[in-house]
Amino acid sequence: MELSAILEDSCVRDWETVDPAAVEPVRFAVIGLGWFTKGRALPALGRSERCEPSVLVSSSTAKAERVAADTAGASHGITYDEFHDGVARDAYDAVYIVTPNALHLEYVETAAAFGKDVLCEKPMERDSERAAQLRDVAADAGVELMVAYRMHTEPAVRRARELVAAGYVGEPMSVTGDMSQRLLDRIDPNPDQWRLDEELAGGGALFDIGIYPLNTARYLLDADPLAVTGNTSSTHDAFDEVDETVAFSVEFPEEVYGQCYASHNARQSSGITVTGTEGQVRVEPAFFQDQARQLHVSRGDGRASVTVEKVDQMLEEFDYFADRVRGDADLYPDGDHGLVDMRAMEAVYEAAATDRWIPLD
Repeated sequence: MELSAILEDSCVRDWETVDPAAVEPVRFAVIGLGWFTKGRALPALGRSERCEPSVLVSSSTAKAERVAADTAGASHGITYDEFHDGVARDAYDAVYIVTPNALHLEYVETAAAFGKDVLCEKPMERDSERAAQLRDVAADAGVELMVAYRMHTEPAVRRARELVAAGYVGEPMSVTGDMSQRLLDRIDPNPDQWRLDEELAGGGALFDIGIYPLNTARYLLDADPLAVTGNTSSTHDAFDEVDETVAFSVEFPEEVYGQCYASHNARQSSGITVTGTEGQVRVEPAFFQDQARQLHVSRGDGRASVTVEKVDQMLEEFDYFADRVRGDADLYPDGDHGLVDMRAMEAVYEAAATDRWIPLD
């Protein structure tokens, strides 16, 4: 296997199945207009040839209309209640849900009732029971459901997955991943934010950013966890309801083990590594959107580092979703995939409370 064959045209959209010029754009109702939506999602939708943000949904008419007025392609700004009542339902084809975790289910229920496809932010919900309901609601209505794991369309991660699948590292033996940031310094200084509210978030660092190394490890190995163990800690008063830091281990099939770490009170860092019997592949930085990714590979005495052209990860994710909605190819990651993470993360919390390995069914 030639390494150059994998890395050549590293940013090619190898998932494309439909010519965007041959189909109508997917019109989105964007539900939730927080900093991430305004700073990441709406600019990406504005650059897309496959999507447009036609309906914006927020807590107040004033906010929704104000953001809609500043967003190219937006024709309606409505409230959450108006969305549930069906206002502007003919103006969108799909919904993008980027509310606090515990509110995802209710918007999927309404979207499903209207026959609208769903792109739902991760984690799917605040707990696995509600996540299973969310999955079933979409399936019963016959609408597409995709969970927004943007690493699945990140070119550096896709190339790393191809290297592992092609046997470049030999037989995988371990995977290590980390993601950390100082939440109160870099994201939101308010200790009353929803990410620190257990009822709304479901979990802390694990649910918010620990899901990145967990899910990306699954993606790189093309495998699901068999068992987990872990520990959580909190040192800051703002984290009295949820975990500030989590470290956990994951058992995968074929005796492959993963070690993952996430913290909301540590220096910004992220990376993921697969080590095998013959070599190693690492993506670093891995998960933060503003950074250009580097792919580090080694096999025997040979080593190479390749800077992968930076892409707009949200644009890649939206365009992939639109490609699948407008075409015939299967959409993935779906609700079944997302539910595995929910159950694994809950098992990490159980393991932290009981100091033992927790098997996953």
